[in-house]
Formats: sequence, C-alpha cells, structure tokens
Amino acid sequence: MKDIKFYKLALFVNALVPLALLGWDWRRGQLGASPLNFVTRTTGTLTLVFLVLTLAVTPLRKWTGAQWLVRLRRMVGLYAFFYGSLHFLCYVWFDKAFDISGIAQDVARRWFILVGFLAFTSMVPLAVTSTDKMIKRLGGKRWQKLHRLTYLSAAAGVFHYYLLVKSDIRKPVGFAIVVGVLLGYRLFASYSKRGPKAQPLSLTTPPRGKA
Repeated sequence: MKDIKFYKLALFVNALVPLALLGWDWRRGQLGASPLNFVTRTTGTLTLVFLVLTLAVTPLRKWTGAQWLVRLRRMVGLYAFFYGSLHFLCYVWFDKAFDISGIAQDVARRWFILVGFLAFTSMVPLAVTSTDKMIKRLGGKRWQKLHRLTYLSAAAGVFHYYLLVKSDIRKPVGFAIVVGVLLGYRLFASYSKRGPKAQPLSLTTPPRGKA
C-alpha cells in the first residue's frame, strides 16, 4: 500500500487554507459590506466542495486504479462536516444569537433553512461514526448503508444553495450537475452489479429440445 502520510498532511494543511484566508481578510476588514453574509456563504460553499470531493473519491479510485485515495476520504468528509458546522454556527450564533424559538420558526417557515438544516443534520451521524471503532461496532455493511447519508446531505446542500440564491444561479446549478453526475455514476454501478445474470448452460445436461 502506498505510503500516504505526505498526502494526508498536504490535505490537512491545504483544507485549512481557505479558513486562514478568511480569517486574514476579516482581520484586514476585507469581507465587504456584509461580513456575516460573506462568511456564511463562503463556509457553505466550502462544505459543498468537500462533500463533492468525498463523493468523487470512489469514481476516481476506480478510474485511476489509485486504491490509496480511499484512505483520504475520511479526512475529506470530516472537513465537509467541519465547514458545515462553521456555516451552521454562523447562522445560530451571529444571525439568531442562539434563539431556539427563532430558529424553530425559521425551520418551519423558510424552505431554504429547513433544507439546509436537513443537509447539516445528515452529516452529524457520518462524523460520529467516522472512527475505526465505530466501523467495527456497526459492521462494514451497516456502516456503508449509514454513510449513504452523504448522498442526501450533498443533494440537500445543493438544493439549499439554489433556494438561497435569488438571481445568479450558476454556482448552485454547477454544483447540482457535478453531484448529479456522481450520484448517477453510483446508480449505474449499482445496477450493473445487480443486473440480470445469464443462466449458464450445464456441461453435462444439454438444453431443452436437443439431444
């Protein structure tokens, strides 16, 4: 197996670069007229980026034969949860000041908040069960089924982004296309595995109608 310590370190560092740049711009007052809106949008976009990268690991591994890529998927997924948590925190802290009743009303009345809440909560069990101990406790098959929630989280995240944007929908549509292709690939791969199998002819018994 390829030694991927360097790649893990590179991923760990580079995945934090956007956050460092965001903090640097905040310190210099370069976040625009609405810093809260800028930070919220940026962390939301980063969440989608890492969700897409998580979904892309399996196709890339199969197309390139680089089996070691799968060992980076956990870290990529955890970064998706990390930026999703920051995105959610921006809303509940700076926008709602931890007003539970106000948040509940938003979830009930505003579609994009409800869909975004669904996208985030779908990632929580994924993060909680990301350790080796939880994989062993759940078992490989149950763990894989649970982690299909990644599909729901990605789809809901894209829909949340689309509902949030009022005019320029190019970015959410772009994300929707990429996520659609990645999910479509999985459906095709699953159908190919479970497709009808031809009944093999016996080497000793001739087919019906023939002697």
